[in-house]
Amino acid sequence: MEHNTNYHIPVLFKESIDALDIRPDGIYVDVTFGGGGHARAIFNQLSDSGQLIVFDQDADAKKNAWEAPNFHFVAANFSFLKNHLQLLRFQQVDGVFADLGVSSHQFDTGERGFSIRESAPLDMRMNQQSGKSAHHVVNEYEEHELIRIFRNFGELKNARSIASEIIRKRADGVIETTGDLMHMLKRFAPKFKDHKFYAQVFQAIRIEVNQELKVLEDMLSQAAEVLAPGGRLVVISYHSLEDRLVKNFMKRGSVTGEIEKDFFGNVQKPLTEIIRHPLVSSDEENEQNPRARSAKLRIAEKNA
Repeated sequence: MEHNTNYHIPVLFKESIDALDIRPDGIYVDVTFGGGGHARAIFNQLSDSGQLIVFDQDADAKKNAWEAPNFHFVAANFSFLKNHLQLLRFQQVDGVFADLGVSSHQFDTGERGFSIRESAPLDMRMNQQSGKSAHHVVNEYEEHELIRIFRNFGELKNARSIASEIIRKRADGVIETTGDLMHMLKRFAPKFKDHKFYAQVFQAIRIEVNQELKVLEDMLSQAAEVLAPGGRLVVISYHSLEDRLVKNFMKRGSVTGEIEKDFFGNVQKPLTEIIRHPLVSSDEENEQNPRARSAKLRIAEKNA
């Protein structure tokens, strides 16, 4: 089995494929195709009557697709999951898989602006055809909007000070690169924890640019709708904001964690967790792929 490790190293590979409990004649969806590593493994377990539908909004990912009558590549954000399945005439599916976050390829392509390792244009768009980039957020957002994203999406306690500094610095001229941004925020970076600080700043901007939490909410609710009874939802998340939404939805049926009950007091939720606690990567995998360290895999099954 081949992985396009130049594009992306699949995380929790065997665990996630096993979690889908694949039937050879089933219909499966990978909403985060990327390098195609997980998707290829799913496809290899299907018979000619099985179907695989994959989603990716990044044009670079399409280069990893292959031709087959029962393989379907959808060049779209996974928040449009249900609509595109209907266009392909799939009403129900047997499994939905998501490997959230930024791919290795996106991190390693310097000009995309995702990495803190080098200076690059302020971009951070997963879909490079979309309008709003990190450049717009950093240079055009009002101070209260910057405070909101750094506080809510970066979980930064000094969000107000960071936002104020950006407003002050951009008065002297446009902030063009990630390097410029990091340099101006250098005094806020804690000693020996500067890497984590910048990662939180970048995460906050990236989530805002791509509306990552909103599209995740949309995908989760639509996945629950399109899954056939007994079908599996398998999600790998990489930070607490994503994982909280996934955990709440699988455990309680809503991303907010609120429990809905019917007239008789029965809990209304579309899924049941297969495992109570998320699976995490082994020490061996972490050594081979450091990006796996923060990964959490959760599994749920559609109720009858």
